[in-house]
Amino acid sequence: MNAEKRREIFRRLAIAIPKPETELVHHSTFELLIAVILSAQATDKGVNIATAKLFPVANTPQAIIALGLEGLERYIKTIGLYRSKARNVMATCEMLVGLHDGQVPDTREALERLPGVGRKTANVILNTAFGQPTIAVDTHIFRIGNRTGLAPGKTPLAVEQKLMKTVPAEYLQDAHHLLILHGRYTCLARKPKCEACVIYDLCEYKAKPMRADAA
Repeated sequence: MNAEKRREIFRRLAIAIPKPETELVHHSTFELLIAVILSAQATDKGVNIATAKLFPVANTPQAIIALGLEGLERYIKTIGLYRSKARNVMATCEMLVGLHDGQVPDTREALERLPGVGRKTANVILNTAFGQPTIAVDTHIFRIGNRTGLAPGKTPLAVEQKLMKTVPAEYLQDAHHLLILHGRYTCLARKPKCEACVIYDLCEYKAKPMRADAA
């Protein structure tokens, strides 16, 4: 895929998605961090339901530590893998208090040392909270990168590295959310909505169905 086509893809996505932002409800960097940790293998909607009850009670590392593990589990038990996530959240809060004065660090190295935080979560925080041009390759972005031809790769890291090299500079900050939202609502895994896709003619997906306007 050439640079001109890539730029046109992101130009159209930016028009179709005028507010490319996370759907995880949060009011601070710490709340975002906890929500992202909880969102692994879970839906944003499910996480938002749980955090709508948790955050009014505990939205700082100190407050979550005060809840205790069992107290935290009661708020997030509707989320998949809630017990292991609760342990990670509690350990992360303890590290934030002990090493970072209760603040979320703004470097990849420090973020990835937190329990439950891998490269993808760190990229989300760096991009959404700290305005850094990072791309967190989740299942949606991995699928789109390979399906459309934007960034073919056998691993999430390969797709991320390809996107970081090829996304036009003016779209790099928003590329993460543009691709996630396109994948979540249009380029679906099992049955992509090609009839409603704004980049249909630019997409290099060989199995895409013929559209009436493309016949």
